[in-house]
Amino acid sequence: MSSVRHIAVVDDDREVRGLLSQFFEKHGFRVTAVPDGRSLRRVLAAQRVDLVVLDVMLPGGEDGLTICRRLSMEAQIPIIMLTARSDDVDRIIGLEMGADDYLAKPFNPRELLARARNVLRRWELAPRKTAADGVSRYRFAGWTLDAAARELIDPEGMRQTLTGAEYRLLLAFVSHPNRVLSRHQLIELTSTRRSELFDRSIDVRVSRLRQLLRDQSRTPHIIKTVYGDGYVLGAAVEVE
Repeated sequence: MSSVRHIAVVDDDREVRGLLSQFFEKHGFRVTAVPDGRSLRRVLAAQRVDLVVLDVMLPGGEDGLTICRRLSMEAQIPIIMLTARSDDVDRIIGLEMGADDYLAKPFNPRELLARARNVLRRWELAPRKTAADGVSRYRFAGWTLDAAARELIDPEGMRQTLTGAEYRLLLAFVSHPNRVLSRHQLIELTSTRRSELFDRSIDVRVSRLRQLLRDQSRTPHIIKTVYGDGYVLGAAVEVE
């Protein structure tokens, strides 16, 4: 198998596609650049892709956020989102949808290159951590995480497919029950780049995970806040 990493660039701006293709290829990557989600589907069906660089504002029926969420649920591919807007709210929404990183336009291509390498490096570490465990299911507080299917099963037996970000965060907690995990440790365990933005977005992702687990936001019983230190899964975990 080739060691050259394959990046799919999705942007409706032909000039941006060309510039990013030339830049990434210059630094040793293989690049396929497409203008929309439909074209991306064809690429993913035909080739292995190691990273998707995805513009938020795209023409047609699917915008970048919709594509991001679909990819997070259907595929195991890291995603870096690009946007012309720089609001923190937009960035956090992108991260919630499953993006591994988020960069506002205009940006320095060297920064995008550094982030791409960082996301790929951290992403490649995650499967080894999970596979080494040999665990297919984690049961806790009436809930079940099906690691093979990346699904959360509620106490009534209903299944919900998790985004990549949701899955990695929950896996970090159930793999370390009753242990306080700092934001720094959660960044490492979820294989996402270090950044001030993502430090803050950890709180947003934990809040989202609590909603999925129907954990009361003011007095959570499953994922508890340890002020000044981080978070802890305060439930016994059984593994299969």
